[in-house]
Amino acid sequence: MKKRIIMMAALIGSLTATAAYAFPDRPIQIVVPYSAGGGTDLSMRLLAESMQRHIPGATVIVRNQPGGGGAIGTSAIIHARPDGYTVGAGAQGPLALLPHLGSTDYTIDDIQFIGLVGRNLQVMVACRDAPFSDFDSFMAFAKEKAPQIGNSGAGGANHISTEAFAKAAGIKVESVPFGGSSEAMAACAGGHIQAMVASPAEALEQVKAGTVKPLFVEEEGRIDLFPDTPSAKEKGIDFTWSSWKGIIAPKGIPEEDLKILRDGVKAAVEDEEFQKKMKDLGEFVQYEDAEAFKERAKRDSDTAEAVIKDLGMYQMNK
Repeated sequence: MKKRIIMMAALIGSLTATAAYAFPDRPIQIVVPYSAGGGTDLSMRLLAESMQRHIPGATVIVRNQPGGGGAIGTSAIIHARPDGYTVGAGAQGPLALLPHLGSTDYTIDDIQFIGLVGRNLQVMVACRDAPFSDFDSFMAFAKEKAPQIGNSGAGGANHISTEAFAKAAGIKVESVPFGGSSEAMAACAGGHIQAMVASPAEALEQVKAGTVKPLFVEEEGRIDLFPDTPSAKEKGIDFTWSSWKGIIAPKGIPEEDLKILRDGVKAAVEDEEFQKKMKDLGEFVQYEDAEAFKERAKRDSDTAEAVIKDLGMYQMNK
């Protein structure tokens, strides 16, 4: 009888321990630090659907918390209760750039990385009537005179990446800020600036129309959309850059639950249905585990910090 009681107690203890780690037993919330309807928002809604298919028993919802260029929602993610039920979209601007501009209450070291979801590739294009039409003529011009290169806003990713490329290439550029990438592209197609950085999808229509010409891509090698366009690395400039987004969380989540989240995001991103829907949106899907995602973010943060200091825009955070 005594042996039976001990066995029952052990079984109850085992069930209690299992119940204590029955994650998730309530909805997981993905905080998106931007308004509804944008690229990050749409991507995260597709990811939430896919996560539900790959995390047993999970309900995954999306909550938008825009403001501060993404800093407000990102802060909410990082300072949430570390129970695994609040995660969020971690984007390049709020994670790698804004902390160096003094506009956040966090740094990149405060972040728990879960996994990379995708990247937005970058291509430098020559605008209408520009005095260059390929990489070699662009570099020849830039060694004599700073080209006017448009960006989507001062201190933004395109601004920083252009200045970072110029630093790596040993040239000077005249950065021209606009109120968004669409405004910059309109100015480029109209011949009001000489070049700009855009995503391949943003540039494709104008390239087909003959109003802009791709000069180089900011990847390790060439890309399918512009197979005849070299990469900067191919041309001897040690520089790559892309904007990215993934899933982040507050630090301190129990290891068992953190593993469930990481495994769930990996499976969700590698899901064929998710990848097809993302491709239909023009998104470039790429999974990286937490460590690779962290390394990418820290590398971009270090690059951005150096450029922001050179521009005299750096402010000590915290």
